Amino acid sequence: MLRDARNTFWTRTLWESEEALRLFMLTGVHRRVMSRLLEWCDEASVVQWSQKTLELPSWAEAHQRMQRGGRASMVNHPSPYHRSYTIPFPVIRPSQELRIK
Repeated sequence: MLRDARNTFWTRTLWESEEALRLFMLTGVHRRVMSRLLEWCDEASVVQWSQKTLELPSWAEAHQRMQRGGRASMVNHPSPYHRSYTIPFPVIRPSQELRIK
């Protein structure tokens, strides 16, 4: 997870299979929390891809992929950035990054 400027949070996850990803998305805490996204966020987006390596992509690559192949999530109060699908490049400071295993 990366805590960026303007109260922006980036997350990257790596999954063994698409089935494992879907199981996580559709059950438990993730499912309950995501229903609140509509009110909590004024910007939200997601991108998914497959890769051969087991390393997390860099934040720069995640940003590039989000710009090229991502999609905006539904939010009730979209910002101008969200409406135009403009995603500023993340400000990356090691002290703002958290790794969870």
